[in-house]
Amino acid sequence: MRPLVMIPGPIEIDDAVVRALGRPPKSHLDPELIERFGRALERVRQVFQAPKGQPFIVAGSGTLAMEMAVANLIEPGDRAVVADIGYFGARMAEILERHGATVTRVTATLGSAPSVAEVAGAMAGCKVLAITHVDTSTAVRNDVRALAALGRENGALVVVDGVCSVGGEELLQDAWDVDVVLTASQKAIGAPPGLAIVVASQRALAAWRARKCKVASYYADFASWLPIMEAYEARKPKYFATPAVNLVEALDESLRVLLEDGVPQRIERHRRTANAFRAAWKALELTQLPTRVEHAAHTLSAVYYPSGIDAALVGAVRKEGVVIAGGLHPEIGGKYFRVGHMGACPAADVLNAVGAIERALAGLGYKPHGVGRAVAAAQAALFA
Repeated sequence: MRPLVMIPGPIEIDDAVVRALGRPPKSHLDPELIERFGRALERVRQVFQAPKGQPFIVAGSGTLAMEMAVANLIEPGDRAVVADIGYFGARMAEILERHGATVTRVTATLGSAPSVAEVAGAMAGCKVLAITHVDTSTAVRNDVRALAALGRENGALVVVDGVCSVGGEELLQDAWDVDVVLTASQKAIGAPPGLAIVVASQRALAAWRARKCKVASYYADFASWLPIMEAYEARKPKYFATPAVNLVEALDESLRVLLEDGVPQRIERHRRTANAFRAAWKALELTQLPTRVEHAAHTLSAVYYPSGIDAALVGAVRKEGVVIAGGLHPEIGGKYFRVGHMGACPAADVLNAVGAIERALAGLGYKPHGVGRAVAAAQAALFA
């Protein structure tokens, strides 16, 4: 029997998405594929809540999406500030530096997020403010709305790494005046891995067009992809590089499912699911990595191992039929585990995951209140 995948991406996907992925590959110039690609671009705008934005769907990972944002906005000598809450904030800083930016990382104590005042102190002369919405390594969440307002006040372009948030956390690109939001297909959007998704504001495109030097990356250059995206959305054929046609079809289907549920409803479901897991951790007397609830993500949990338990828990949980992830942050990687709860994530999956973790802990000798209390707490929270 296939185990239930509860890691922070790839996630469990809808059967309709699986069927779309399994169709025989089409030509990238096939009229049906062009229709699906164009529709996916339109649906991306709806999910990002960016009716004025320009979407890009490109074969690649979330890291490519990060590099696309940076490569097109940064020129050598520009200043950038990163609101850093973990491993992927550090990655964003490195990408910025590779493209010639002078970078200031505004960090906080592990498990918390920098305050608006702390970020404000670094903003002088800043061209780009990069914000990790949710860092997959820590399950910590930045206050994008407040930080984006700070960026606009200082005349900076605001880039949001939404890889672990888009579709699961509230994020209104146009209303919050965010210039670039990026994500990857395998997270809360609910598609298989392999697509980088970027939405750029008109202000971001204007900054790209005003560059003094060429974009250093040929593949990541908006100039390479913008004519393709415009053509597909106009339902016309155009070629630059062969797209991942089956993944595009699967993405179109996953976006359909998400939008039929409703973006606000999906976000509320993520909040309720996160609360159920928090209730389970409390029942198990486990400590979460985020130090304050307002900094805790709704899309995944990061939880310290209890005394006497180590990374063997991950394997023990798999034997119970559920896949979870070990720690990722380089400072504490061996001290905690992570559970992804993104996408549709029905109540049955939540309770299966909690039960598997509870049983595995008991099998390793940790059972502070017997077995069953965590599942009961999660179920009570789900249906409160």
